[in-house]
Amino acid sequence: MIRLRFSLALLAGGLVLLAALAIGAGVGETAIPPDVVLKAVANRLWVAGYPIDPIDEGVIWSYRLSRTLMAACCGAGLAVSGVVLQSLLRNPLADPYVMGISAGASTGAVAVALLGLGGGVVSMSAGALAGALLAFGFVILLALKAGRSPVMVVLAGVAGSQLFNAITSFVVARSANAEQARGILFWLLGNLSGVRWPDVGLALPVLLVGMALCLWHVRVLDAFLFGSSSAAALGVSVRRVWVTLIGASAVMTAVMVSMVGSIGFVGLVVPHAVRLVAGVSHGRLLPLSALCGAVFLIIADVVSRALITGQVVPIGVVTALVGAPVFALLLIRGRTA
Repeated sequence: MIRLRFSLALLAGGLVLLAALAIGAGVGETAIPPDVVLKAVANRLWVAGYPIDPIDEGVIWSYRLSRTLMAACCGAGLAVSGVVLQSLLRNPLADPYVMGISAGASTGAVAVALLGLGGGVVSMSAGALAGALLAFGFVILLALKAGRSPVMVVLAGVAGSQLFNAITSFVVARSANAEQARGILFWLLGNLSGVRWPDVGLALPVLLVGMALCLWHVRVLDAFLFGSSSAAALGVSVRRVWVTLIGASAVMTAVMVSMVGSIGFVGLVVPHAVRLVAGVSHGRLLPLSALCGAVFLIIADVVSRALITGQVVPIGVVTALVGAPVFALLLIRGRTA
């Protein structure tokens, strides 16, 4: 019965995701109906020959669909990373944003873009990955020195986030002109406007590989629900799992941040919301969190384009406006349950 309900939930989530993709590709300064979106995709993929306006087809395929797919990849990657970090650290407040991974990735990407680190050989994604790993290493080292309690881990994450955000701001103030500073600050709040198909071509494989690694370790993640000592007693190689899964989370976060900027609350709110429905089993929690994260960020992107006429609001602002009250409600519900 549980397996049937899970299969139905996956099917419903997949249908909702497809609907969200169609809506996301149709919303903009000029609204395009969902059936036209589907016809444009069919024309491009299968040469269906539907008679539609070439301008509409170009807007859908060259701009909106790639943007919407990137939002889905980013939302799914951040949600999965949040699940993994919360499980391995046994901390309900752990997510890529709180733990400093997003801040470190932003610092690495900005350093490559403005300071020219790597001499043009290192890409922004590679710089973001290096910054993400450096930031998370700093946070874990600080937490180990201060104490291993969940509270200390979160406090170390907050300190790491502030440190790397300060470094990013210093680099921007020191090395960027006014136009560059404005663009980078807007990007740091979350911006999907510059996303194109090559970006999706990198983000989607990274998401699929990272998701596959996490799904391969679902039983191990279930074992961590009882603590790392209990997992080790069950024969789990704790250090190897930490390196593998936290590395996968850092890579997914770094790649997404290098393309769309730092987006908060997705990896924090989505896993908690899904747990209320799916429970704590990672076999159900991971795929449903990925689907919900993808849908959530697509909707947030649609809202960011429609909230103010003729202007795009940074998507990180939208996720914070939605995520903060939702997380507060989850905290209150958890306390009163």
